Amino acid sequence: MKLESTREGFGQAMLELGENPKVVVVDADLAGSLKVEEFAREYPERFFECGVAEQNAVGVAAGLALEGFIPFVTSFACFSPGINFNVIRQSVCLSGANVKIVSSHGGLMTGADGASHQALEDLALMRVLPGMVVLVPADFEQAKGLTKLAAEYKGPVYLRLARPETRGLQRCRDAEMHRYRVGGSEVLREGRELTIVSCGPIITEVMEAISLIGQIGQIGKTGVELINAYSVKPLDKATILRSVAKTGKVLTVEDHSVIGGLGAAVAELLAERYPLPVKILGVPDVFGESARDWQELLGKYKLDSKGLRETIWKLIYQK
Repeated sequence: MKLESTREGFGQAMLELGENPKVVVVDADLAGSLKVEEFAREYPERFFECGVAEQNAVGVAAGLALEGFIPFVTSFACFSPGINFNVIRQSVCLSGANVKIVSSHGGLMTGADGASHQALEDLALMRVLPGMVVLVPADFEQAKGLTKLAAEYKGPVYLRLARPETRGLQRCRDAEMHRYRVGGSEVLREGRELTIVSCGPIITEVMEAISLIGQIGQIGKTGVELINAYSVKPLDKATILRSVAKTGKVLTVEDHSVIGGLGAAVAELLAERYPLPVKILGVPDVFGESARDWQELLGKYKLDSKGLRETIWKLIYQK
C-alpha cells in the first residue's frame, strides 16, 4: 500500500477546495511543509504569506473570516497554537470566526526534529477553547475528507496533521468524505474483549499490534474493538459508550501527552456516564526529543506495535 502523510492529504484537498472563491490560505512561512505550494501557484490572489508571524497570521485570518471568506491558517503545531494561543482565543473563538487552524508536526512522529518541533500539548490547548472543533485524521484519505468537512463547517476548527508517510487504513469502500461529521468516529474493528480508542496515524501501530496478537493465537475470536475517534472534540459519545458497555475495558492510544488529550476526553466522558478504569497510553509528562526516526521514539514510550501488543495482551488476560 502506498505510503502518504496526512499533510499531503490536506494539500490535495486544498487544491480541490480552491475552486471555491471563498477559500483562502494564510501561511506562516511553511507552505512547503504544509503542502499548500500548489494552492499558492494556482490561486496566488488567495494565498497570503505572513512569514514567521503566527499571531499576525491568525489575526489576518480572523479578519478575512469576518468578511465572509473561509481562511485556513497553516503552520507547525508547536507554533500554532503554541505561540498564538491567546490570539486564537480572542480573535477566533470569542468572536466565533470561521477560521480553520491547520497545523502539522503534531506528536513524536515528527521524528528527528526534536522537542522544539514535537507538539505534545496542542490537543489539550485546543480542546479547552470554547467553540473549537478538534479533528485528527489518521491517514491521507481521511485528511482530505476532514479538510473538506472543516471547510463546510461554520465555526472554528483545529485540524492536526502529521509529518511521516504512513499506510492508509483499511475501511469500507463507502466511507467517503460525506460520511465524516463533526462529533463522529469510525469503528475500524469490532470486538467484545477490549475497547481501544485512538486517533491520528499512530492507529497504524495499534492495528499492527492487534494483528500480531492474532497471529500468535493470544486473542479470542471476539477480539478487540478499535475506534478511530477522528473528532476529538466533540467526541462521538454514543459510539464509545456503546462499545464500552460490551467490553468493560478501555485503552486509549495517542501521539500526544497523556494530559489533556484524547485519553483525558474519554476519561471525562466515562467518569460521568459509565465509570470504569481507563488505561491512557501516550507520552508522559515530558518534552519530546531527537532520535534517528519516529519509530525509535515510539518504541521508547512503548507506543509502537511491539509495546502496544504487550499492553493489549495484559489488559485482556491479566487478572
